[in-house]
Amino acid sequence: MPSIARELRSAGGWLPFERFMELALYAPHLGYYARDDRQFGAMPAAGGSDFVTAPEMSPLFGRALAVQVAQALQATGTDEVWEFGAGSGALAGQLLDALGPGLSRYTIVDLSGALRARQQRRLAAFGDRVRWVDRLPDRFDGVVVGNEVLDAMPVTLLARIGGRWHERGVVQQQQAFVWKDRVTDHRPPFAIEGDHDYVTEIHRQAEGFMRMLVDRLGRGAILLLDYGFPAHEYYHPQRAGGTLVCHRGHQMDTDPLQDPGDKDITAHVNFTGIALAAQEAADARPDRAALHLLGYTSQARFLLNCGLPAMMEAADLPQRAMAQKLILEHEMGELFKAILFTRGEPWEAVGFAAGDRSHRL
Repeated sequence: MPSIARELRSAGGWLPFERFMELALYAPHLGYYARDDRQFGAMPAAGGSDFVTAPEMSPLFGRALAVQVAQALQATGTDEVWEFGAGSGALAGQLLDALGPGLSRYTIVDLSGALRARQQRRLAAFGDRVRWVDRLPDRFDGVVVGNEVLDAMPVTLLARIGGRWHERGVVQQQQAFVWKDRVTDHRPPFAIEGDHDYVTEIHRQAEGFMRMLVDRLGRGAILLLDYGFPAHEYYHPQRAGGTLVCHRGHQMDTDPLQDPGDKDITAHVNFTGIALAAQEAADARPDRAALHLLGYTSQARFLLNCGLPAMMEAADLPQRAMAQKLILEHEMGELFKAILFTRGEPWEAVGFAAGDRSHRL
């Protein structure tokens, strides 16, 4: 990518991977999410898609999610949904259909102009109930929804080599991007047993995003779904290669330096870090109502609690088959997690009524 090469030259020849990933995904017109492509789809032949998200896989995902969103709107006395990283607009359409006219407004915050245009075409039937904004206001009320948003945020790569921690960065040799490490004071937030070589990620941007949400949220709730682990699993001694992967054409690889801009780059989420960032931001604003963690669990348990089985019974066989992938342990059911916070008095969240794992964060 020319933009990466230019920034490398201006930075003196070494670029932190966090910045490399940011440019590869979001550089205007060239980054993976800034291109006018169709990255999302159920099959490789579906418009040249690279991967599938839950709402693209089955409309029952959005219908089940709407059960929790509706409860959150009622419990917090709000009437607006804020979705970050709305992708193709599939989840927005499903939530708008399920929530009906009682939802006053659906606001999408998305950095990608190409994806915004695609969302606008898909959601045109909902008229002015849907709006798009470039940034979050300093103060807002409502229910935040983010599905596979945190995993697309750039990460800092750390490598323990010979017992010393390094930050992994990128240099250019001839026409290729290659790794180059520098000794660093950065450390993972969780002690990693052993002295073996180890590569992992820290999530400064995702945790900063969480702090911003909590700092600016007045009345409302924050519901996030993504793939990841609590810290003690994320930084397990056996996870020595980290979680960073790439997706293209429904195939996965582990080389983000090859063909930047032409494939997705992603890392799993440290949900303990997200929860701690939320609490830190809440503690910094004693003038606001308290923030409460209402639940953390697997996507399978969350969707089951929200009534997915009854929805599957009413669906046809092909729809049931696709919806099963949302909850099967070897598909999306266990790797993906759901986490919910609320501002103000806590309430019993339906999506976490059984199988809550908050104690494991």
